[in-house]
Amino acid sequence: MTTTESRPVTAADIYAAGGITVTKLGENIGALIEGVHISGEISGETAFAIRYALATNKVVVFRGQHHVDDEIQYQFASTLGSPTTTHPTLTSEDNRTLVIEGAANSWHTDVTFIDRIPKASILRAVDIPPYGGATTWASTTAAYDQLPEPLKALVEKLWAVHSNEYDYAGVHADPKARGLAASNHMQNFTRIVFETEHPVVRVHPETGEKSLLLGHFVKNFVGLKTSESAALFQLLQDRIVRLENTLRWAWTPGDLVIWDNRATQHYGIADYGAHKRSVHRVTLAGDIPVSVDNAPSRIRTGDASHFSIVDPVDRFPGFDA
Repeated sequence: MTTTESRPVTAADIYAAGGITVTKLGENIGALIEGVHISGEISGETAFAIRYALATNKVVVFRGQHHVDDEIQYQFASTLGSPTTTHPTLTSEDNRTLVIEGAANSWHTDVTFIDRIPKASILRAVDIPPYGGATTWASTTAAYDQLPEPLKALVEKLWAVHSNEYDYAGVHADPKARGLAASNHMQNFTRIVFETEHPVVRVHPETGEKSLLLGHFVKNFVGLKTSESAALFQLLQDRIVRLENTLRWAWTPGDLVIWDNRATQHYGIADYGAHKRSVHRVTLAGDIPVSVDNAPSRIRTGDASHFSIVDPVDRFPGFDA
């Protein structure tokens, strides 16, 4: 892909063609996109520019989108990829919008317990508490890039088992979240058990970048003892969530955020007391991760074909522009 002057396409070219303005919110993660009225009728050029900005910045924020409801949110998502059903195990009335009441209060990448990890999520705040309730994202790409070479050599050979049947109480510090372990929600969450082996370092299908694939669905590293897995997991997680790798977003009415689920983790912060917090999420189908040696993830148990297709993806032209 080249311009009429036969020079490589730049990010500025792509954004100009899409009619958007992109302003970085941090060096390693986050950007504000302006110039878009969210709908299902945005042009192909605008959709491509948004996808490019997302791949570049990992999280993109839109403000002032007060007109968006569940239908518009879904139509908009459809311009950026192939929407999934609600969730591999949880259901909703329309089988496409996941209504999240409360906050997870734990670092994770969405539904990594299946083979076809979603590529992106589109999240809209519906009920905003008077204080607290922010969401924080962390760049798993920046975390990998910052590893010293000996650690890179180690993690590029590691695989991890991810499962939805995990110690929910053990990974949450918030007492309300610990109580969830015995609730109907948790029973529904694990009504179908999934286990998948993923490479700890995956290659992004659109950018070629490497990132760390971890989060709270990890049970253990393949071939390591439980104690060894726990120690190494914490070492790597601590690097992912370094403050310089994160974006914290305090929700306001009209906000909509998209994150690249292949290059981030996120954390909904439960610091809003007894107030109500609800967000609506539409998810986009993704690919099956591959390791640095081009080996794909391996299913141990569970079939996620009812949730999502395996989305074909192409490398962005001139991503390093």
